[in-house]
Amino acid sequence: MKNSILDELKGKTSQQLEMELVSAKKELFNLRFQNATNQLNNTARIREVRHNIARIQTLLTQKSADKQ
Repeated sequence: MKNSILDELKGKTSQQLEMELVSAKKELFNLRFQNATNQLNNTARIREVRHNIARIQTLLTQKSADKQ
């Protein structure tokens, strides 16, 4: 599953990755809020989103290094 996510992210531009990063951070905030109020059923989703944020940030760093 993570390979398909990674392949999908690799095909995006830096601008699209930035938008994905913002979206993922908003989702993480909402998940944490739901967890704090005991409304979250799938707590593993927090970990998935955190890992996706790290993947996006890694790709953005690689793309910026390639430009230099």
